[in-house]
Amino acid sequence: MKKDTTNNDLTLKEKLLYSLIGLGIVGGGIFFGRKFVLKSVANREEKKSFEDGTPATYAKQLKMAFDNDGWWGTDTEKVRSTLREIPSKQIFLQVQESYKKLYNSNLITDLSDELQTTEYNEMLQIIAQKPDKTGGKPPSVANSYVGWAKRLKAAFDKSYGFLPGTDEDAIKAVFNEMPTQKAFVITGVAYQKLYGSNMMTDLKGELEMWEYNDYMKIILSKPKG
Repeated sequence: MKKDTTNNDLTLKEKLLYSLIGLGIVGGGIFFGRKFVLKSVANREEKKSFEDGTPATYAKQLKMAFDNDGWWGTDTEKVRSTLREIPSKQIFLQVQESYKKLYNSNLITDLSDELQTTEYNEMLQIIAQKPDKTGGKPPSVANSYVGWAKRLKAAFDKSYGFLPGTDEDAIKAVFNEMPTQKAFVITGVAYQKLYGSNMMTDLKGELEMWEYNDYMKIILSKPKG
């Protein structure tokens, strides 16, 4: 007698269909499982952002600056002030890790997407001027002069669409960081070497006369060094 195999033998089409269904179930499980894990990691990291000075706090402040309370564009001044508060390159690496946990995104990539090239270059220089470790020895004084010169050039080169402009907040930030009038003068020397241009001439060309006078008051209020 011939054995009935109707219920045991599946056609190739049926086998493929069941395989695809199985893969879909497994794939869906992996997707939702991964999403759950990422959400749990983000929630744990979020709790750390309520304390001042933690990597999670800096990471959240940067994301809030990118989102700019729903307004168009990025709060560049907030990005700048947050990066200036980060005490070392070591902490900045921890901020990147925290940002990844919170938002499943790369901080450096988001910085480059949110900022103009000149702004991005300025922010990189802010980080470059920090010590490797918190409380550690900062980069050489010569590197500080070069960093300030590069940040000023980036501020001068800012544009608004196709229109040239000036990042006045970036200039003010650099001027406030300079400890002495001598530091300002040496930064001008570094600027000349880097760009073959006179820093004072470029500064005057970028600012209105009343703005220039106000900014120079910041420098003149400092000790001569």
